[in-house]
Amino acid sequence: MIRVKVLGRGIEKELEWRKGMKIADVLREVGFNTESAIAKLNGRVALEDENVKDGDYVEVIPVVSGG
Repeated sequence: MIRVKVLGRGIEKELEWRKGMKIADVLREVGFNTESAIAKLNGRVALEDENVKDGDYVEVIPVVSGG
């Protein structure tokens, strides 16, 4: 399982880990894409193509924009 927390949205959930799963997959499963959020993998900023392992912790930080 992968623990996921979306900061500022009150979302915390566990996702089933799948072989080959990447940060981009985790973002999609919680309703974001790589342009609308930044991910931290086990406490450090992660790139969208980084692999996720069983037991990892991902924090999703939504990007806020405006004009």
